[in-house]
Amino acid sequence: MQIILLEKVANLGNLGDIVKVKDGYARNFLIPTKQARRATETAIKEFEAKRAELEKIAAEKLAAAQALGEKLAGKTITVAQKAGVDGRLFGSVTNADVADAIKAQGMDVVKAMVRLPNGPLKHTGEFALQVGLHSDVVVDIHVHVVAAAE
Repeated sequence: MQIILLEKVANLGNLGDIVKVKDGYARNFLIPTKQARRATETAIKEFEAKRAELEKIAAEKLAAAQALGEKLAGKTITVAQKAGVDGRLFGSVTNADVADAIKAQGMDVVKAMVRLPNGPLKHTGEFALQVGLHSDVVVDIHVHVVAAAE
């Protein structure tokens, strides 16, 4: 399916690019999340009329993500979880737990932004993670998992 991108999409293209993607990806993800539209002649004309406005919105999103990234870069986030004597957690620390700990510090982060490269954290200790605030802004943080006091 031919689509026109309404914002930058990682590994796909930039604002205004007309790309060919699988039908399901377009119908089930890109179009419902308003990241793309079908590339019909009328949609392309409408896009060209709104191009400056969409570019301005994209620049504002990028600026907001960069500002948040500067505040978040290099931070150490502490997450308390029940653990056994050997440091193994009862359960695990997921991206939602990390996102909640970041939100508690006053920064707006969604769990989908937190990237756990090796899956959920299952031991106490210090871990290096990434937070993808925007397709162009990825920030490194440290998560310190500690045993919760009972």
